Amino acid sequence: MTTAVAEKKPTLEIRGPVSKEMESVLTDEALAFVAELARDFIPRVDALLERRKLRQRKIDAGTEVLGFLADTADVRAGDWRVAPLPPDLLKRRVEITGPVSAKMVINALNSGADVFMADFEDASCPIWEEMVLGQKNLMEAVRGTLTFRDEKKGKDYTLAEETAVLMVRPRGWHLPELHVWLDGHPIPGSIFDFGLYLFHNAEALLDQGSGPYFYLPKLEGHLEARLWNDVFLHAQRMLDLPRGTIKATVLIETLPAVFEMDEILHELKDHMAGLNCGRWDYIFSFIKTQRKNPNALTPDRGQIGMTQPAMRAYTQLVVKTCHRRGAFAMGGMAAQIPIKGDDAANQVALDKVTGDKLREASDGHDGTWVAHPGLVPVAMRVFEEQLEGRDNQLEVAPLVDVTAEDLLAVPTGTRTEDGVRENLRVGIQYLEAWLRGSGCVPLYNLMEDAATAEISRAQLWQWHHHKAELEDGRVVDGALLDQLADEEMERVRGEVGDLRFDSGRYALARELFMDLVKKSSLPNFLTTGAYKRLVDEGR
Repeated sequence: MTTAVAEKKPTLEIRGPVSKEMESVLTDEALAFVAELARDFIPRVDALLERRKLRQRKIDAGTEVLGFLADTADVRAGDWRVAPLPPDLLKRRVEITGPVSAKMVINALNSGADVFMADFEDASCPIWEEMVLGQKNLMEAVRGTLTFRDEKKGKDYTLAEETAVLMVRPRGWHLPELHVWLDGHPIPGSIFDFGLYLFHNAEALLDQGSGPYFYLPKLEGHLEARLWNDVFLHAQRMLDLPRGTIKATVLIETLPAVFEMDEILHELKDHMAGLNCGRWDYIFSFIKTQRKNPNALTPDRGQIGMTQPAMRAYTQLVVKTCHRRGAFAMGGMAAQIPIKGDDAANQVALDKVTGDKLREASDGHDGTWVAHPGLVPVAMRVFEEQLEGRDNQLEVAPLVDVTAEDLLAVPTGTRTEDGVRENLRVGIQYLEAWLRGSGCVPLYNLMEDAATAEISRAQLWQWHHHKAELEDGRVVDGALLDQLADEEMERVRGEVGDLRFDSGRYALARELFMDLVKKSSLPNFLTTGAYKRLVDEGR
């Protein structure tokens, strides 16, 4: 690795405290590397975010209808494939995801999954110290030295001899790192997360026969993929890494991106490892993108399953597109978690996971996601049986012809009082946990993260904005939402107890959540405003 970067004086302004533990991450050399990436790419990030806003305004006004791009038809028609994959990315039957705390990293790497995606995005709350120490945890994990001591349980956690392949999800382009500024501008969280991980670990990973592998979230089209590709190329040159060293899997989790999958693969073809069906964010994006369309009203969150025609079209198109280009097609997250103390309920949950993974494997997906180590054996068994000794299913090409109309078909079902209550109960409780520093939280036997909470928030906004009718004829207005929120918060108080409720951040979470739901325009993301509050609190 070249040391040229180390000779550059860092110009980043660190606005958060730097403890002794954080110094090994925030070295002058690493910050200089991140600073150069930020200097070179902040203008393009800003321009693409502005492009997102402009496009959404056109969709809101009805002057733009989503569909496959006419000016890139030659890319979709072309006979090209992505670059060959490294050996340790050829078997990805089960991937586990989770935050970057030491205990989680150890448990996930030891889980028996093929891949662990360490998540700086939806499964993490961007508290400054935890973002930086998360990088430290990964540095130690790469070198096999990460340990954790649970003082309450008196238990030590260490890495196994054989561990999952490590991948990292940086934050999306839209999320700033408000503790690190350059020339009066907070740097993108994506560049901060990516840059630190690459700088500290690329050489060590290559020495081990692996490499720096990433998951890229929230892309809305191929121009955003082009930006990532240019970041990769520049970073590789700075660190004297061969072109194509970095490999990335792109989450197809926005409605605009589903129409540009070939183009995304093409932009990143030297660095491409596959596409993933980020199903929960995709549902959120489906609602958000069509927020002004009164004909796009969705049914209860729980009724928008993967058998809905639009969701089937989406996932099957991912498989078809990826395999045509030699890229992996990864299935989506199973939100269920094992249920202790209730064998019957646990079996129902496991049966749901099994059925979901069987559908994915039968459709040709090369692997899938789980959120809990207890589900790794369940998902692994399904894929092992389907693959029959093969590492993947790249040879499977679904015979489907998916149209724009198929992808835009509105899910069918009912809107119910129970659906409103669930959205309020889950959304507020998730935000309360997030304000305390937890990016993912088990609620009602499901693992909720920012993506699932976003569905609840966006759906309530949609129903309130359009004065949607419930199946009993009542209209979803502010008065009904306030009434049901009162009742659901009393339910939550009963579930968690007075002490936990009163000492928690439920009142603030409710205030923030209800404000977002009732705004005249839909804020793009649930946590962006809450993040500024955390920063103001010194976190």
